[in-house]
Amino acid sequence: MAINPGALLNSVPSPVKQTTTDSYLDFSTGWAQQYLPDLVAAEAEVFGNRSVSGMLAQVGAEEAMSADQVVWSEQGRLHLSYNADQDASTDGLFTIDADADGLATTGIVRVGDTVIVSTATRTIKAYCAGSYNDGTAGLTAGQIQLHPYEAATFVAAGIPLNTGDCKLFVYGSEYGKGATGRGAAVEPSFKSFNNKPIILKDLYEVSGSDASQIGWVEVTGEDGQNGYLWYLKAEGDTRTRFNDYLEMSAVEAVKKNGGNVVVPEGSEGLFAAITSRGNITTGMNGTAAATLNDFDAILAEFDKQGAIEENMMYLSRASSLSIDDMLAALDGGNTGAGSAYGVFDNSMDMALNLGFTGFRRGSYDFYKTDWKYLNDKTTRGSVIDAATGDATNGLGAVNGVIIPAGVSSVYDQTLGRNLKRPFLHVRYRASQTESRKLKSWVTGSVGAVTSDLDAMQVHYLSERCLVTQGANNFMLIKG
Repeated sequence: MAINPGALLNSVPSPVKQTTTDSYLDFSTGWAQQYLPDLVAAEAEVFGNRSVSGMLAQVGAEEAMSADQVVWSEQGRLHLSYNADQDASTDGLFTIDADADGLATTGIVRVGDTVIVSTATRTIKAYCAGSYNDGTAGLTAGQIQLHPYEAATFVAAGIPLNTGDCKLFVYGSEYGKGATGRGAAVEPSFKSFNNKPIILKDLYEVSGSDASQIGWVEVTGEDGQNGYLWYLKAEGDTRTRFNDYLEMSAVEAVKKNGGNVVVPEGSEGLFAAITSRGNITTGMNGTAAATLNDFDAILAEFDKQGAIEENMMYLSRASSLSIDDMLAALDGGNTGAGSAYGVFDNSMDMALNLGFTGFRRGSYDFYKTDWKYLNDKTTRGSVIDAATGDATNGLGAVNGVIIPAGVSSVYDQTLGRNLKRPFLHVRYRASQTESRKLKSWVTGSVGAVTSDLDAMQVHYLSERCLVTQGANNFMLIKG
C-alpha cells in the first residue's frame, strides 16, 4: 500500500473529509478507485442446495461386506414361456430357442404336457408326444414333438412349416388310464448375479501459508456449515462433493466390457442394472403430456413382472409436471386416480414432508418426487443428444426411474441362507478392524504433524457397490 503524495511531495492533507486528486490511498499500482470497497462477509447462495444426493438414502439401505464381491440369487419364474420354431419339413416338430438370458430350455416341455402354441395370428392347444429330455428317439437337443388338439396338423390349423417365433407355454398335462408316470423332472430355476465394490478417493489440500492467513466468511453449506468459517469452507465443499460422488457412482457405474487394459473392472450401477435386467419406457418423458395410457402400459408390464403394488417415482422436472397436469385434468385427481399414502402410514403430511405425492391407478400406488440429479445443469440435467441437440429429452437422457418399495427375499451365497433385503441397497467393505464405508484422515505439517509437507491434506475414501435386486420390477423412463 502506498500514499499518493499529490502534486507536491510534502503536500498537506485536506483538513476536511474531502476527496481530491492530490491525496488518497492507493492499494496497488494503477488502482484508480478512491474508496475502499465494502466487503460482504456473507457468502451468496446463488444455487441453493447444490448436493444431488439423497435418493438412495430414502429408498435403500447400507450393509457391510467383507468379500471382494457380493453374489446373490433370485428365484426364477414359476410358469415360463418360450419362443420356438416349427421345423421346415416335419409338422409339429418344434425347436425351443434359448431364452433371453441364454439358459438352456431343453426338457421344460415334457411328454404328456398340454401346451398353448401362439403366433401373431393363431393360438392352438397341443399335446406333447415326444421330448428330447424324455429320451424320445430321433430328437436332438431342444426339440419337442407336438400334436394339435383342434386339427389334424399344425399346417391345417394355420401354422405353416418353418414358422419362427412361436410362443409356447405349458398349461397342464393329460394321461390315459394306466399310463406310467413322468419320465423327467423339472428342476426349479434361479439366476445368480454378482457385483463388486469400487474404490472412490478424493483429496483436499491447503498450503501452510494459506492456512496461517485467516479469513472469515459467513456461510450456509450443504453439510450444515452454518455461521462463520475459515478456509475450511473449501474442505466442506470437497466433502459434500465426495458424498455426491458416492451416490452418483452407484447410479451411473458400469462394468468393464472390452479388452482395454487401462480401464478398471467397474461396477453395475442402477441405470445399468435396469437397462440390462429391467424395463424401459419412453412415455412420460416431458416432451408430450402424460396420459393414463402411459401408466396403463407400465401397469401391464408390471403385471407381467412381480406386481409390486407400491412404487417410488424419481422424476425430472418436465416429467413430474407432465404427470401433475394429467392428474389435474382428472376431476382434481379423483377420476381414475385417487390419493394414496399407504407406504407412509397413510399420512399425507409424512409423504409431503419427504417430498412425495401419491396417487393410485388400478391396484398400484405411485409416490412421485422430483430428483435433483435429473435437473441439475452440471449432472443429468445437461445431457444433450448429439443428433437432435435436445438438452432435456435426447435419446440418451434419463427422465425418471420407478423403484419398487419394500423388500425382496433372496439367497445370499456368502452367508448361505435366505435374507430379506430392500430392492436397492449399498454394500460397503468393512471388518472388525477396518470400515471403508466413508473414511477421512489428515496428513501434512499443519496442526498435527505427520510429514514434512508444508500443507494440510484431507483424504477421503470409500469402497462400495450397489445391489439392485429384482431389477425386472424397475422401470427406466428415457427420452
